[in-house]
Amino acid sequence: MGKPHTPDNTYTPDQRRRIVSIARAGVTDAVLGYAPQDPGVRPDEAYLLDPRDCFVTLHDIYEQLRGCIGTFEADSPLWQNVLRMSAAATRDPRFVYTNPVRREELGNLIIEVSVLTPMTPIDDPSTLRVGVDGIYIKAPGRGGGIVSGCYLPQVATDQRWNAEQFVTSCWSHKMGLAGSWRDQPDAKFFVFQSIIIDESNLHA
Repeated sequence: MGKPHTPDNTYTPDQRRRIVSIARAGVTDAVLGYAPQDPGVRPDEAYLLDPRDCFVTLHDIYEQLRGCIGTFEADSPLWQNVLRMSAAATRDPRFVYTNPVRREELGNLIIEVSVLTPMTPIDDPSTLRVGVDGIYIKAPGRGGGIVSGCYLPQVATDQRWNAEQFVTSCWSHKMGLAGSWRDQPDAKFFVFQSIIIDESNLHA
């Protein structure tokens, strides 16, 4: 990933609104079945041109999750990742076959964009900062291939987990791996931070 022009956590209110507007357009186009529209990013919008990964999360007005999809290790500009992940969030595999996002929900959906900082390797993930650091794990799977899993920083806070519980849940629940992550010498652990842009907290 390239070095961001904008220091972490310092997106201006206008920049935050611009990021969410791209996400909102991506969600709307995907639900209505339209091809994604080019948001017309200008050369002076450097923060949108930086290669930054992101997650897009959708909630309904009752705070029920309706989709959450993100990308890691991408080299695309932020605006492209926001647009792609917004569309993908409307097709979250957990909901798309049983309770897909419908067009009548569009006005009530709340969009949250989590822009991720570059990942940093960590030897002992149990020392991560709860509520500040997210976790990303890559490890050999049962079939010999590599599996991966992640949790955003806010997951630990929402679930009231300590660092050990945070990492263990990612290992066993998210990745479906047996045993302890401490016993897998080939596992690789990374931490990252998340710049959360919540549509419901933006003011005109």
